[in-house]
This record gives sequence, structure tokens and C-alpha cells, in this order.
Amino acid sequence: MIAKQRLRDKMREDLELRGMSASTITTYLDCARRFAEHFERSPGALGAPEIRAFLLYLLHERKVAPSSFNVYAAAIRFLYTVTLDRPETIARMPRMRVPMHIPVVLTTVEVSQLLAALKTDKHRAMVMLAYGAGLRVSEVCKLRVEDIDPKRMLIHVRHAKRGRERYVMLSPKLLATLRAYWKTSRPCGPQLFPGRGANGLFSRKGVHAAIVSAALRAGITKPLSPHTLRHSFATHLLDAGTDLRTLQVLLGHASLKSTMAYLHVSTARVQAIPSPLDALG
Repeated sequence: MIAKQRLRDKMREDLELRGMSASTITTYLDCARRFAEHFERSPGALGAPEIRAFLLYLLHERKVAPSSFNVYAAAIRFLYTVTLDRPETIARMPRMRVPMHIPVVLTTVEVSQLLAALKTDKHRAMVMLAYGAGLRVSEVCKLRVEDIDPKRMLIHVRHAKRGRERYVMLSPKLLATLRAYWKTSRPCGPQLFPGRGANGLFSRKGVHAAIVSAALRAGITKPLSPHTLRHSFATHLLDAGTDLRTLQVLLGHASLKSTMAYLHVSTARVQAIPSPLDALG
């Protein structure tokens, strides 16, 4: 037990030293724990045959999605490459191809219905930030009061994925909602949305629950998550003519390839292209 705990602590430290986010650290440690519990032995006593058997177990018995499979593989790869310093053990670690799925996107009418169905100014402000500024739910939860710049009408996103800070637009409607929330709640800390989650932040699960409840009240049957609002932000801007490079900056994508995925979602562009059938005599 002591050896397992020491290994877990070392892996946590290794992840922290590489600047991994808190959510990634938690996920990787959980994957490594499940790997060890599957064989009831320390990963230090396991090798390539056990890794292969565990991945096949995930695939055939747990039936995990390809994206989840790759997360487990990445966690185990980090464990053996960095923490255990045994890179030869995972020299042929497989990675599954993740099929491309078009994300769920709300119409502008559905966004309005969702906002109207939210019960509190706090939830409405958080959802408007996700849609009106294209923020990830983690970025919304980590916003500080000082990140809102009403003079320049900008939002400073400091706690972004992989540390890529950026500025995004501050909508006048969003600013009015934030001020209404401020008057009723008066958050006492530096966080704009304090809560009972990690580090005193409002939890991502709380945002998700608020969105799902509001969607039910609004009669929206599409499967929703906080990220649906970010997808909708990107798609609606693309439909309105925003160029891909600008959209990449607003979303905080490291690669334009990630932003280009929204070309598959933008129906306005598809509808504007004439079919070659119409050119026939």
C-alpha cells in the first residue's frame, strides 16, 4: 500500500512539473489507479502483457469510446515513460482512431429559449459567457472579477487550456447580466463565481446541471452540455462570415485544424453552395 501511494504521489508530482491542468492530473491518476486495481498489483510489477490485456479489457468488456481508450493509453504511457522511467514497456502502445462526429449546435432561437428558462442571474451569466464569448466551462468557472474589462469591453481569459491566455469580446447584453448578478450576489472573493467545488470555484457539474434543467423547461430535446454553447458560438460566428483565423484566436485553439472542424457544422456555407445538378441543361 505504501509503495502504491508513493508511486501515485510521484506521478502526481511528475504531472505537476510538466504543467498539466488539475483536471488532467485527476484523470491520469484515476486511469492509473484503475489499471493497478484491475490486476491488484502495483504498476511497477506489471509490464507490456498486462498493459495489452487491460486495454483489450477496456475495449471488449468495458466497451469504452475511442476517445476514452486514448485517455487511458495516454495515462499509462505517461506512467511508464516518465514516472517509472520504463519507456520500452510501452514502445508499441496502440492509439485508436476517433471517428469524427458533428457536434450538437443550438439554433439562435433555442439559445434564447435556454437563457429564458434559467432560474438565476448566476446561471444565466455563466451560460451567456459560454455562448456569448465562446468560453470553455472550466474557463467560465475560473473567471475572476478583474478579468472583466467594461471600459474596453473585453474579457481576459487567463486560465485557458494549456496556458494559452487570450482576450474575447464582452457583449453589452452579457455585461448587463453580469452587473445584475453582481448586485444580487455580491461575490466576496476574487472569483466571479465562487462555489463549493475545488479551490472554492463553482463546479462544472453545477453548470451542466443548470443547463440540462433549463433545457427541459424550455422543451429543448437536443442532448446538451456546457460545450454545446461553445460549439454554437463558433458555428454562429462562422455562419455570420467570421474568418477562420479570427475564430481560432477567439476559441484559443493552438491549431487551425481544430477550428476547421466547424466548417463541417456551418450549414449556412453549405446552403450557399449551388449543386452541380442545377448547372445541367
